[in-house]
Amino acid sequence: MCSVRWAAPALPSCWSWLSASLLALLLASLSALAQDNYEIQVYASETVAPGDTMVELHSNFTARGQKMVVDGVLPSQHAEHETLEVTHGFSDWFETGFYVFTTIQPDGGWQWVGDHLRPRVRIPESWHWPIGISLSTEIGYVRRQFAPDTWTIELRPIVDRQMGPWYLAFNPALERSFHGASVNQGVGFSPAVKASYNFSKQIAGGLEYYGSTGPIFNPDTFKQQSHQFFPTLDLNVSPLWEINFGVGIGVTRSTDHLIIKTIIGRRFSWPGRKVRAKIPASAWVKSSR
Repeated sequence: MCSVRWAAPALPSCWSWLSASLLALLLASLSALAQDNYEIQVYASETVAPGDTMVELHSNFTARGQKMVVDGVLPSQHAEHETLEVTHGFSDWFETGFYVFTTIQPDGGWQWVGDHLRPRVRIPESWHWPIGISLSTEIGYVRRQFAPDTWTIELRPIVDRQMGPWYLAFNPALERSFHGASVNQGVGFSPAVKASYNFSKQIAGGLEYYGSTGPIFNPDTFKQQSHQFFPTLDLNVSPLWEINFGVGIGVTRSTDHLIIKTIIGRRFSWPGRKVRAKIPASAWVKSSR
């Protein structure tokens, strides 16, 4: 366990773990593709408390999107995407999440899309850093008719900070595909940013941004890139619940132009434990696109 203070001698052991993960993922001939409209989040650095489990349902409806089949991928217009996310905390610095992606197509019924696994490590609170830092690694499979790349991996550094009523988060995600159309494009860059303000103890309003610029060393043209902005509301109705609502507007030709998203989450504790819920409403919404 990396539960040590800022200047404690055990610090290098945690850094070696993080560095090894980063190096292995960047050098591996893998690749990640953003999860499109299945999981739209800007991740906070906080992890689920050890022994607790968070269950979340992501419901995203594309009101104005792609109307044609492109490169064998089904259109997104009027598609409802439902994602189940289950995350369990194993220590004060490590958690693992599992995703089940599904979609309800206008003419095709409810279909299974794929699954992802997401281990994540963080700087423990006991280190007393002035900012929150964690590192998420997500790997998984989606069916070919829903994405041009079927097997992908993503490395997502997470930096955030709560400053009074203000909350800021930055997720500069690196993505790479190891089976599909983007295999030869190298590492892609998909940044995500969140800024929100606590209007009260129960309500926080904010703005989330999600982008995808293509290969990091050879970016796509602006028209080919994806850029979305989501005005959002976070509701703190209970320490056990997470509720987020947003409406996204795409500003480029390659981006779905109007998406309505909802995240509803519930924290659970195994017998003999109490759920530790200390995340402010503004920090609850995590990231991926």
